[in-house]
Amino acid sequence: MSESRERRRALCLIAGPALVAAVLTGAPAHAATAAETVRVNEVVTTGNVNDSIELYNTGAAAVDISGWILKDDKDSSKYKIASGTTLAAGAARAFDVHNAFGLGDNDKARLYRPDGSTLVDSFSWSKPSDPSWSRCPDGTGSFGTAAVTLGAPNSCGGSGTTPVAWPGGSSVTTADAANVFGEDVSGLYQEGGVLWAAQNSGKLWRLVRNGSGWTPDTGWSSGKSLRYPGGSGTPDDEGVTLTGSGSAGGVFVASERNGDASGTSRTSVLRYDVSGTGSTLTATREWNLTSDLPPVGANLGFEGITWIPDATLTAAAFTDASTGAAYDPSRYGAHTGGVFFVGVEGTGMIYGYVLQDSGAFTRVASISSGMTSVMELQWEPQASRLWVVCDNTCNGQHRTMKINAAGAFATTAVYNRPAGMSNYNNEGFSVAGAEECVGGTKPVYWSDDSNDGGHALRKGSITC
Repeated sequence: MSESRERRRALCLIAGPALVAAVLTGAPAHAATAAETVRVNEVVTTGNVNDSIELYNTGAAAVDISGWILKDDKDSSKYKIASGTTLAAGAARAFDVHNAFGLGDNDKARLYRPDGSTLVDSFSWSKPSDPSWSRCPDGTGSFGTAAVTLGAPNSCGGSGTTPVAWPGGSSVTTADAANVFGEDVSGLYQEGGVLWAAQNSGKLWRLVRNGSGWTPDTGWSSGKSLRYPGGSGTPDDEGVTLTGSGSAGGVFVASERNGDASGTSRTSVLRYDVSGTGSTLTATREWNLTSDLPPVGANLGFEGITWIPDATLTAAAFTDASTGAAYDPSRYGAHTGGVFFVGVEGTGMIYGYVLQDSGAFTRVASISSGMTSVMELQWEPQASRLWVVCDNTCNGQHRTMKINAAGAFATTAVYNRPAGMSNYNNEGFSVAGAEECVGGTKPVYWSDDSNDGGHALRKGSITC
């Protein structure tokens, strides 16, 4: 047998005739092998996430899926994947298809080549997802019900979700004087020597250092009352964060309802100018996101908020869920130079939004936290990780997330609360900056919504 014939025979045995043609003619290998490596990996048809289909690449090389087509059980409607979309090896990418077609009972999720007739993979079901139909293991296993993890590894159990000990000191101390704040202190955000605190009775606090703890700044002895644009209402503010401009660029608050109409959900992000001396702050902008999100109880909406710079997201190849492609900040005109991530108490979901200066907004991420509730979010630049915090509902569990190879946030660790801290109703969590790292550790702070023992703030530590 000649060398060329033996080579052909070996290739056929290993990869089949399609790959042989690619190798021998110099054609792109991904075009010939894609049908063997790209799979429908997760399907969501109901619940708090729009109808979505996730694809997974089981191969060892990236696959260009530009122009590929997703369909349900009908050929009359389709979702075309955007140009420039590449699925990395071992990566997953989710596509929100609800504007193209609905996924219901006795339905299918089908993936086709750009010609619309060459079927790559499909999955069919007889009942809605509960809450997700997921392959376990990713890409190769059979479908079963699991938690929603679009764009991240499927919830198949095993490593990565088992809680481990707190990554810092076990002891926790109080960080405020007795009975300064009372109940309802929720979100926290540290800006150097200032700690911002949101109190969900409609107040914002600016705190400064007092020894190892915090005390209200001059002019903030009772906090400052918050109002919606125009001066009306009482936002039930639960989370607080800043952008790269610091407090000079405005303090941003996440609110779940208007306290003057407490039975109605109003999931909003509000911006406040805190440079004045008055006792009341009126929002300079509101982004009311209620209509863009699955409905939740009026007291089960936004609890946590944090901001991540555009440069960080683009460097990590973060995927924009609204396009299915890499996040491109230039698509959105003037905005804050980053994306706001908000956590929902009632569903445990995290949503990412670009909030434009004009008041427009675009949801660019929908992330399952893996917890029943999200009470706080904090981005830690030093470690490039997102902290996701639950209260006593989850026994004080904390999770960290990072952007994975698929451009999506995925859980990297699950931590129990420090051994020396009781199961308090902690709704706020703040991480000190790198400049406070001493001897390999730095401070963290929690806010206790219930004011246990007369204290709302507590201090602990984590490794740097």
